[in-house]
Amino acid sequence: MIPEAVWREVVIEGEGQAEAGEIKASPWIKTKLVRNTQLAQALRQELDPGEAEAIALAVEAEAQLLLMDDRIGRDSARHLGLHFTGLVGVLIEAKKKGFIEAVKPDLDALRDKAGFRLDEVLYTRVLRDEGEV
Repeated sequence: MIPEAVWREVVIEGEGQAEAGEIKASPWIKTKLVRNTQLAQALRQELDPGEAEAIALAVEAEAQLLLMDDRIGRDSARHLGLHFTGLVGVLIEAKKKGFIEAVKPDLDALRDKAGFRLDEVLYTRVLRDEGEV
């Protein structure tokens, strides 16, 4: 489930990017309108619209898990009592469940091809913890 702001950012504004088409075609991704506009607006004081709406939607839906990489967004989610993980956490879980053999190729692709900002200390720690150094 993603809020409309994330849909706009990724699918509409990101038109032509590979992930835009994948998300648009994915039958398992559902777009939801955030009803608690006051919370979303308050969160926009420090977050971009997509992150603000994602947190507001997670609160509304009583979501079990929120995907959030932004540090300030994670702090806001923690303050609201939400459980969250980031993309690195998703990759680690995918490896544990056997969906991928290693996290390093995906971390490298995210960093080198997609421009994903990944702290070098975190990168090294994840590879060490996953036995990929």
